[in-house]
Amino acid sequence: QVQVVESGGGLVQAGGSLRLSCAASGRAFKDVFMAWFRQAPGKERVFVAGISRGGGLTTYAESVKGRFTIARDNAKSTVYLQMNSLKPQDTAVYYCNARLGNSYWGQGTQVTVSS
Repeated sequence: QVQVVESGGGLVQAGGSLRLSCAASGRAFKDVFMAWFRQAPGKERVFVAGISRGGGLTTYAESVKGRFTIARDNAKSTVYLQMNSLKPQDTAVYYCNARLGNSYWGQGTQVTVSS
């Protein structure tokens, strides 16, 4: 079992930045692959970014490449999503995902980007 809790969402103007955090507990964090997904109103939940257990490998959706950065601090059992140059189309609920055999989700944090 892994529990994850997101924080850091909010309202920001287009071109601005936000940093999301996801704190994990319940299992050795270093054993867990972590990712961020998002779900816009009326749309399916989609992958945003992922990071390997050691942090050495990252992957991004094409729509966020060059603007978002995923990172993890295994000592703090936390994964981050730094979001720069935000666009209105980035507006969504952002979910943290932990994968260790099963998939575990947080409750989500709202990000709203105004034009």
